[in-house]
Amino acid sequence: MAAQTQRAVLAGGCFWGMEELVRRLPGVTGTRVGYTGGDVPNATYRNHGTHAEAIEILFDPEKTDYRALLEFFFQIHDPSTKNRQGNDIGLSYRSAIYYVDDEQKRIAEDTIADVDASGLWPGKVVTEVEPIGPFWQAEPEHQDYLQRYPDGYTCHFPRPGWRLPARTEG
Repeated sequence: MAAQTQRAVLAGGCFWGMEELVRRLPGVTGTRVGYTGGDVPNATYRNHGTHAEAIEILFDPEKTDYRALLEFFFQIHDPSTKNRQGNDIGLSYRSAIYYVDDEQKRIAEDTIADVDASGLWPGKVVTEVEPIGPFWQAEPEHQDYLQRYPDGYTCHFPRPGWRLPARTEG
């Protein structure tokens, strides 16, 4: 019997670029972009208050796991810049992990500790780790954006050779 699909919600700057890269990962069964972690009900592109631009990921835990998704997340955006990715600046572009249960929270905190210990980024991780709240799906023109506009703007790139080592105790 196949395992249930699991959900991850991540924010790491402009949601278009994250969606385009994450959707290609083995085990990812669906993505949608939207707004979460803020104060405006029924958030929209023009009115999203303090929400972050985020991506909701559905994945098959028999083909990938939450830790693998987080390692990729930390590879494709700079988690050491507060409220910024590339040319995008502001609270909407913060780095955040919205966990759905205590196990995801534990894995997120452990992964962040590994990223901090690795020295792969120029500073310490500023990624927020918060419980998931409402996720407001972005308008249709924001879904699958880079599928429709392959040369569109993105600030997310896989770093060649980037591999997150587990920290050593000592």
